[in-house]
Amino acid sequence: MRSIKLSGFLLIICFLTGMNKPVLPKVFVIGDSISMQYGPYLEQYLNGSWVYDRKRDDGMNSANLDNPAGANGGDSGMVLDYLRQKMNDPAFNPDLMLINCGLHDIKTGVNTGERQINLDQYRDNLEDIHDLLEERGIPMVWIRTTPVDDEQHNANQRSFYRYAADLAIYNAVADEVFSSRDVPMIDLHRFTLNLGENLYIDHVHFNEETRARQAAFIAGFLNQYLNDLP
Repeated sequence: MRSIKLSGFLLIICFLTGMNKPVLPKVFVIGDSISMQYGPYLEQYLNGSWVYDRKRDDGMNSANLDNPAGANGGDSGMVLDYLRQKMNDPAFNPDLMLINCGLHDIKTGVNTGERQINLDQYRDNLEDIHDLLEERGIPMVWIRTTPVDDEQHNANQRSFYRYAADLAIYNAVADEVFSSRDVPMIDLHRFTLNLGENLYIDHVHFNEETRARQAAFIAGFLNQYLNDLP
């Protein structure tokens, strides 16, 4: 009889303890393959302070990182289309959105020289992304697009090129769009540049150590973001 009473007491304690657990804020990530690769580290580092989620595969194969599908957010037009769909889901209610798009936008046709998303359309897409989230009352943080090593990228990638000069221009447009709207920005571009050399494993993606450092940088920003909330 005593053991039964004790078990019941423990159940009550567990129930009350569960009631007193803080409700953690939810952060949702949508970005290109770079975000997919630092994502597991970021989820680990945010454990206990944020509930992490991101754009998922949903049964689509995202293994080809150059042709975005599934968890890969792709270019700014794809991100905008995805968010428009999510806005129709009343259960989609993150406390904060982390967003990036740019590497797929600056893809340049080898024969045409045309960007996948031209600069004016890129600006329009970013403005629409912001306005869509603002209308729903979801705050966002912009992550500046990570660097491109021209020489390595264009020597090993034949279906399209990318240029660091284009990336600088697109990042500058994003800076203008989001600074004018008081959107916080994480400068993952500058942070990654400052890590030094031998960061890449292919034409644009980073090694495991770099991914872990990128995730730590973002996690530090997010935890400071929480501390700064009124």
